[in-house]
Amino acid sequence: MNPEQLGPRIAYLRKQYQMSQRELAERADITHSAISAMENSKVSPSVSSLHKLVQVFGLSLAEFFTLDEPDRPTQVVLKPEQLIELGNEAVSMKLVCDGRPNRQLGFLLERFEPNTCTGTERIRHEGEEAGTVLEGEIELTLGDQTHLIRAGESYLLDTSIPHKFTNRSNRVCRLVSAHSPANF
Repeated sequence: MNPEQLGPRIAYLRKQYQMSQRELAERADITHSAISAMENSKVSPSVSSLHKLVQVFGLSLAEFFTLDEPDRPTQVVLKPEQLIELGNEAVSMKLVCDGRPNRQLGFLLERFEPNTCTGTERIRHEGEEAGTVLEGEIELTLGDQTHLIRAGESYLLDTSIPHKFTNRSNRVCRLVSAHSPANF
């Protein structure tokens, strides 16, 4: 899904749930002006903001991005263009997913441009996450602790603890991560 499709999808879901922009903003703890700008494709939401929005609708990010995917047989091999982009231009998060519901595992290929992060808000969801930095370095803020993870190093965290990833360097950071359950 390209960034211009995010806004109309948010607006569609909001209307399906019979909510005003103000009500959605209140429930997601995001400003009304931000909701309006997102729906009009004037801004691309951060990963943390989009996560908060889809939770209002009772969806995971993967479900949000695959709502209109046709039922198809399970695929074993996925081409790069078949991966589902959950992020934006600054923080790319490509979900390795064939669009089927009730997956047990989520697997992401992530790319953080220099001086970017997952958003101003920390992310919190049920489960566990593990990952390995392939290139560059990433700062993980988990609760009240901060960890710097360099290329070749890995992390494991309880995702019910509010967390955030930040690339403070002037280099791209690439990492792979897996999370379970697949409800992010």
